[in-house]
Amino acid sequence: MKRYDGSIAVVTGASSGIGRRIALDLAARGAVVVGMARREDLLARLEEELRATSPESGASVCDVSDTDAFRDELACIEREHGRIDVLVNNAGIGGTTPIVGTEAAGLDRYRQMMETNYFATVAGTLAVMPGMVRRQAGIVVNVSSDSARAPEPTESAYCATKAAVSAFSESVAHEVAPHGVKVHLLYPAWVPTAMGMAGVEERGASLPPKPVRRTEQQVSELLLERMGGERMEINAAWLPLLAPIGRTLAPRAYQRGMRKFAHTH
Repeated sequence: MKRYDGSIAVVTGASSGIGRRIALDLAARGAVVVGMARREDLLARLEEELRATSPESGASVCDVSDTDAFRDELACIEREHGRIDVLVNNAGIGGTTPIVGTEAAGLDRYRQMMETNYFATVAGTLAVMPGMVRRQAGIVVNVSSDSARAPEPTESAYCATKAAVSAFSESVAHEVAPHGVKVHLLYPAWVPTAMGMAGVEERGASLPPKPVRRTEQQVSELLLERMGGERMEINAAWLPLLAPIGRTLAPRAYQRGMRKFAHTH
């Protein structure tokens, strides 16, 4: 089991779901973890659990969509601990944004999702990068989604934000690799978190097929074993990797399948 003894790690969206699991597992593996999220009551419970295995760990209430506040909080953590070795940009929001019908989403919903899912990821990455490049060491993990590779109907805003995260992260990963910094894209597959279940319920859909389902524990263990390695992408499931291939080799069949999906979910 890979250890992170003495590392200073920040995990956003840490009050629940995948972020909470990653924060707790990093602490159990020796890291000093700062869990960051909006919900103070949940963070208080997280902090107590973190300190059971990592006494110097803590929590910070912060809405990452307020990028100025997010950058300031990361600067405070760097001053307090001397550095940030690992940043996991996990915070995100989802939801459907249909274009057609009485429930069609407005521009504000797109802007809100982009602020939280994309601009916060960019702000966090830019904030920690100077120190990491200076030390010639550091890890940034940006959480994307298989929806970035295979956009689903009625989720145009969410898919667009995650596609932006993927493109940004891949470009930055190539740029900073010569400086000893690793930037990873985590594709966690579908996990039955509160956000994951809410998406299923909102669409009135059935659960995704088993090959694309993962637990919080599975995703966290995979990430902690692989981050810092040479692979830029960390894929929790292999099946979604076939979508871009299908779109390229059989575009008409792929389009028919996705449009049928729109009418049956």
